[in-house]
Amino acid sequence: MTEQRDENKLIAERRAKLNKLRSGSNTPFPNDFKPKALADQLEKTYSLATKQDLETLRHQTSVAGRVMRNRGSFIVIQDRSGAIQLYVTKHSRVFVKNLDLGDIIGVEGILCRSGRGELYVEIETFTLLTKSLRPLPDKFYGLADREMRYRQRYLDLIVNSDVRSSFRARSKIITYIRDFLNSENFLEVETPMLQPIPGGAAARPFVTHHNAMAIDMYLRIAPELYLKRLVVGGFERVYEINRSFRNEGLSTRHNPEFTMLEFYQAYADYNDLMKFTERLLSGIAREILGSDRVINTKRDEYGNKLGEVEYDFSKPFRRISVMDSILLFNPTIVSDELLNLEQAQRVAVDLGISVDANWGVGKLQIEIFEKTVEHRLEQPTFVTNYPIEVSPLARRSDANPSVSDRFELFIGGREVANGFSELNDPEDQANRFSAQLNQKNSGDEEAMYFDEDYIKALEYGMPPTAGEGIGIDRLVMLFTDSSSIRDVLLFPHMRLE
Repeated sequence: MTEQRDENKLIAERRAKLNKLRSGSNTPFPNDFKPKALADQLEKTYSLATKQDLETLRHQTSVAGRVMRNRGSFIVIQDRSGAIQLYVTKHSRVFVKNLDLGDIIGVEGILCRSGRGELYVEIETFTLLTKSLRPLPDKFYGLADREMRYRQRYLDLIVNSDVRSSFRARSKIITYIRDFLNSENFLEVETPMLQPIPGGAAARPFVTHHNAMAIDMYLRIAPELYLKRLVVGGFERVYEINRSFRNEGLSTRHNPEFTMLEFYQAYADYNDLMKFTERLLSGIAREILGSDRVINTKRDEYGNKLGEVEYDFSKPFRRISVMDSILLFNPTIVSDELLNLEQAQRVAVDLGISVDANWGVGKLQIEIFEKTVEHRLEQPTFVTNYPIEVSPLARRSDANPSVSDRFELFIGGREVANGFSELNDPEDQANRFSAQLNQKNSGDEEAMYFDEDYIKALEYGMPPTAGEGIGIDRLVMLFTDSSSIRDVLLFPHMRLE
């Protein structure tokens, strides 16, 4: 309560200053100041200029930004590129004295270098551009409350430079992905976010209602079926960087609204996509970090640092089948137990898995995999040969019809990508949709709907195709060493206060 009273007092004092400005002749929120330079531009351009060089040059410039520190003779402002010092001249002292941390100002003056080697602008003319009515967090302790950081991201961005760096990295990653795909002759497209039938993934959708058409509609859980319709139409390489929505719980890896890349390539198979993914990720590493090696911090459930792990993107990723991975990490299990329904049920129960009577052997294998293997896949690993039962859109393997030509990529114990050779047999796909519909009628809320129009599209003929989805948010977590998905979403979903 004391802190709240102190903050209210500071806000009142700042409002009083604003009211004084309003009563004067000047506009309290002017919009006519145009800075000529950014902080980092000045640093880069004049990095080699000595104190004497700048005294001779007398370069006139103007900058604008938020007041972050007041050091008496100097104040520090921050613009979108970084921070720069301003020297408080005699005629600007009254102006600076009335400033509060957080105010946004514009100044003009001569660029100089201090005896300690730091650039600064000597204030000649000055303008208050925006009065900040709320105090910034304490400069020593910063904004440490993680929940407040997520709820007030604007404040988090003001005071935490590493947060600004993470989101700049996110933008660079997306730009790199787009440029990479464009260079491979993929066509960027847009598909509906509001869909009459949610498809392309096993997930619970958000439901809404369209008043004019008098029908329920769904926020998309994936763009997959629409993108493959475009492959049928002749766009043989397509991609979309999309927002998708799944009505799931919140966790350090899940947000109901997320960003995903999906791309489809005709006349390719899932082996081609694994090689493609290796090239893409190694390219991102070099672009963002300048190295093929990515270092992440390992933490416990309380956020305490346990050590570091290094991922090497310069070489091909490990490949292992679902079955072999289960046997590798569970040496007491034998393969025959995973192929027999009753024995697989018994293995799952012994592992503490709550077994549904409608599950087949394939579903049980995946539950065992997720329970005992997934979190242990630290280094980049392609897990292949997923059971057909849990792969309703993937092509059946010619070598083993009980599994699919599908992979998932795991890094740091997290699923990062999911790809497969696409099922383009319309009759097989219709049968798989029917099986999914039976599961939905039996109570599985994440099972897929039967999409008749998609079957019709396949009946016109889709060329042999491979497709993949990559979670952008988890990818950014990897390349920015972030432990929670909320750290890489500008506005993560939060429960109401």
